[in-house]
Amino acid sequence: MEKEPTIASAKPLNSSNNAVLLGLSLGYFMVLLDTTVVSVALPAIRADLGGGMDGLKWVVNAYTIVFAGLLLTMGSLADRLGAKRVYSYGLALFLVASALSAAASSLWMLIGLRALLGVGGAALMPASLSLLAHAYPVPAERARALGVWAAVTGLAMAAGPVVGGILVDSLGWRSIFLLQVPIAAVSLLMTARLVRETERKPQRSLDLPGQISIIVAIAAWSFVLMEGESYGWDSPVMLTGFGLALLSTALFLAFERKGSTPMLPLGLFRIPTVSAGMAAGMAINVGLSGILFMLPLYFQQIRGFSAHLSGLALLPLTIPLAVNPIFTGRITGRIGARLPMTFGFCLTAAGTLLQAWPEANAGFVMTLVGLVLVGFGVSFTIPPLMTAVLSAVPRELSGTASGALNSSRQLGATFGVAVVGSVLGSSGSFLAGMQVSLLFLAALLLGAAILSFACIGRSKA
Repeated sequence: MEKEPTIASAKPLNSSNNAVLLGLSLGYFMVLLDTTVVSVALPAIRADLGGGMDGLKWVVNAYTIVFAGLLLTMGSLADRLGAKRVYSYGLALFLVASALSAAASSLWMLIGLRALLGVGGAALMPASLSLLAHAYPVPAERARALGVWAAVTGLAMAAGPVVGGILVDSLGWRSIFLLQVPIAAVSLLMTARLVRETERKPQRSLDLPGQISIIVAIAAWSFVLMEGESYGWDSPVMLTGFGLALLSTALFLAFERKGSTPMLPLGLFRIPTVSAGMAAGMAINVGLSGILFMLPLYFQQIRGFSAHLSGLALLPLTIPLAVNPIFTGRITGRIGARLPMTFGFCLTAAGTLLQAWPEANAGFVMTLVGLVLVGFGVSFTIPPLMTAVLSAVPRELSGTASGALNSSRQLGATFGVAVVGSVLGSSGSFLAGMQVSLLFLAALLLGAAILSFACIGRSKA
C-alpha cells in the first residue's frame, strides 16, 4: 500500500505545480478584483446609466447576493461533476458576463449581468480550493500553495481601487469589466492544459430545497433593507417582502433540520466557536463592505477627488490586507485565535469611529489614520477567524464549515452595502448619513469584539 506523502518528504514546488497555482490564483484574483474595482466606478456608472443610490446598491449587491447564496451548492457540484469542470464553466461564464457588462445599455441590464458574474464567482471559489488540494497532496506543499492563493485576496483588494480609478478616468467605467476578460481567458487556458480533473462523486445529492429557500431568503432580506425607505416600511410591498423573507428563512431552517443530505448541518452551530465565528464573519464584512461602498462616494462627491485619486486614497486600508495576514497567521499559531480576533475587531471599530465626523474641507490625516486602523484590524480578524472555525469542527465537515463561513461573510457584505446605502439615501445630507452609518458600523464591530472574546476557542459541543 502506497504511503501518503509527509512533510518530511516534501520537495520544492516544480514548474508545473507553479503554473497550476498561477492559473488557479488568477481566477480567484479576478473574482476578488470584481468586488473592489467596481467601488470607485459607482459615481461614473450613475452619471451614465442613472438610477440614484438605490441603483448603485443593486449594482454591488446583485453580485454578492448570488455569490453568497450559491457557494455551498457549487461546492457540492464540484464534488459531483468534478472540480475542474465546475471551475472551467465558472471561468467561461465570468468571461462572457464581464464582456457583456462592458456593453450594458441600461442600469438593469448591468444589474442582471452582475448577477451572472455572481454565479461564475460562486463556481470558482470552492472549485479552486478543491483543485489546489488535489494538486498539492503533501501537507507542507499544500500549506505554501494555500498561502499564495490566500495572499491574492489582499493583492486584489489593494489593486482593485487603484486600477479601477485609473481605468475609469482614462477609458470610462466600462473598461473595468473588459479588464477581467483577458485574465479569465489566460486562467481558462492554463486550467485546460495543466490542471487535472478531480474524482467525481455522482452519488452525492444536491439539497435543492435548501438552495432555493436560502437564495430567496437572501434576496428578500436584501430587498427589504435596500428598498425600505423608497417604498415605505409599512407599505404593502415591504410587508410582503418581510413576509417572504421570514417564510423562506423558516423553510431553509426546516429543510436543513429534516433533510437527509443538508448542505448546512445545523448541528455545527452547537459548537460555540462555530456559531460565534459565523456571526463574527458576517460582522467584519458588514463593516468592510459598508466602508468600501461609502468612502469612494465621499471622496468623489464631497472632497472632489477623481476616480484615480479615490483609489489611491484607499491604499492605507487595502495595503495592510495584502501584507499583514502573513504575520497574523504566525501570531495565531502561537497564541490562538481569540485574542488576535478581539484585537482586530477593536482596531477596526476604532478606525471606523475616527472617520465618523467628516467635513468637506477637513484634512486627510484623520481619514488616513482611520483607514490604516481599519486595514490592520480586518487583517488581524479574518485569518484567525478562519483558523478558529475550521479547527473547531470535525475534519470531515471542514469543507462544509468553510463554505458556510464564506457564505456568512458574503451575506454580511450584502447587508453592509444595503444598510449603508439606505442610510445615505434617506439622510438629509451625505455627511449626516455617513456619520450615522459609521457610528452604527463601529457599534457592530465592538459587539463582535465582545462576542469573539467570550466565545472563540471555547470547548466544543
